[in-house]
Amino acid sequence: MDAADLRIFESVARNGSMNRAAFELHTVQSNVTARIRLLEEELRAPLFHRHHRGVELTAAGRRLLPFARQMARLLDDARTAVKDEGVASGPLALGTLETTAALRMPNVLAEFTLAYPKVELVVRTGTTASLLEDVLQYRLDGAFVAGPIDHNDLHAETIFREEMALVTARGVRSVKDLAQLGRVKTIVFRQGCSYRVRLDSVLTRLGLQVSTPLEFGSLDAMLGCVAAGVGVTLLPKGVVMAALREGRVALHALAPEDALVETVFVRRRDVYASTALNAFLAIARPVTAPALLPA
Repeated sequence: MDAADLRIFESVARNGSMNRAAFELHTVQSNVTARIRLLEEELRAPLFHRHHRGVELTAAGRRLLPFARQMARLLDDARTAVKDEGVASGPLALGTLETTAALRMPNVLAEFTLAYPKVELVVRTGTTASLLEDVLQYRLDGAFVAGPIDHNDLHAETIFREEMALVTARGVRSVKDLAQLGRVKTIVFRQGCSYRVRLDSVLTRLGLQVSTPLEFGSLDAMLGCVAAGVGVTLLPKGVVMAALREGRVALHALAPEDALVETVFVRRRDVYASTALNAFLAIARPVTAPALLPA
């Protein structure tokens, strides 16, 4: 078993097909099939269930897959480290919360892309849960998520601190008015968003019953529903100030333990921190920036 075998195995597992893996690896299906068969013989265990739709991992295959992915990442890191001569360049894949993208990223991205035009930057949005999974599975170099985060495989650093507020239609004058309703509908991002958990907790302490939430992937859609009186949401104050000035919504202050949220940047501890990544974080951090991440 060598790195090439594991690369083929990982491609087949990810694509669910010998044929699609062969296309991705620029080889023929017979070669992929033969290499997988030899790998199974060497390990003395079947790695895939074969069927007419493609292949599925066996229990043994599922146990092998994390090692194959780690090996592939180590090889990528080795190539990156060799080519990294202290000049920010090459691919950089980052994730961010939708609210952080709207509130914090525009200025950071503008400064970074002007300063480092050779970096091939890709930014994806998602929930805290989905972004953590993407980082853990090596699909992202790092991500901005809601803290606190405590995970043995992740390095977490607080970058921003946000003040949250309860957002309602403008006709709701106070939290007491809201409490008189007895039951409210929450307007939230999809499952995995940490803000929705905090919102449910706040409303429960106010004695409100929460009905089935409405889930959105768009900040504008959420604010539109709140402004129309469909329900309430919990968001950083900064992202709703424009809607507040326009008279579309009302904001209600929360207790400090509910209002203050840290946005942390997470990355895997076992992944090489490139010059491009450190350059990005140097811009994203406050002026009193800490030392560079460990390589």
